[in-house]
Amino acid sequence: MELTEFKGVLEGLLFASGDEGLEMNQIKQVLSVNDETAQLLLEELKYDYEHSQRGLSLLERKGVYYLTTKSEHALYFEKMQESTSQSKLSQAALETLSIIAYQQPITRVEIEDIRGVKSDGPIQTLVSRFLIEECGRKDTSGRPILFQTTKEFLTFFGLTSLEELPPLPNEDVDHALEEADLFFTEIENH
Repeated sequence: MELTEFKGVLEGLLFASGDEGLEMNQIKQVLSVNDETAQLLLEELKYDYEHSQRGLSLLERKGVYYLTTKSEHALYFEKMQESTSQSKLSQAALETLSIIAYQQPITRVEIEDIRGVKSDGPIQTLVSRFLIEECGRKDTSGRPILFQTTKEFLTFFGLTSLEELPPLPNEDVDHALEEADLFFTEIENH
C-alpha cells in the first residue's frame, strides 16, 4: 500500500475512533507499520489539516491522537447547537419517551397499547435523536423489538441514572404517564 493510501486509512481510523482517539501502538498495529512510518503518516496528516482549508485538525494529547474541529470555526458549531437544541419533542414523542423510560424494555405494541394510538413516528423520532435504542427482542411470538432509553437520554434530561426519574404516583397508569410527560416537558423547556 502506498503512503497516501495509508494516510487515508489513518484518517478514517481516527474519525471512527471518535472521542477515544488512537495511541501510537494502535496505529502501528492496525496499519502494520513501524514507528517511523506511523510518525510520518501523522505528521503528513497534521500538515494537510494545517495547510489547507479543512474543517478538522489533528490533536495529540498524552500520547493519544484525535481528529477535532478547528477552534476558529467554533462560532458555527455554537449556532448549530443552538438550532438543534431549540427543536422540541412533540407531545407524542414525549408520551412515548415517558412510557419507555418507566416501562423499559418495552415493545412498540406495548407502547401503543398504553398510548392507544400508533407510535411508529414518535419511536423513529426518538431513535433518530438517540434518546432510545433497540435492546434486543422479546421472547414471544414474532420476536418484537424491545426499546430502552440511552445514555444520551440521561444527558439530555440532566440525569445520572434512571433512579433519578421522579416516582410514579400509585394512581392509574394514564395519570401517572401524564405526570411523567409534564416532568420531561418541564426539563426540556429549561
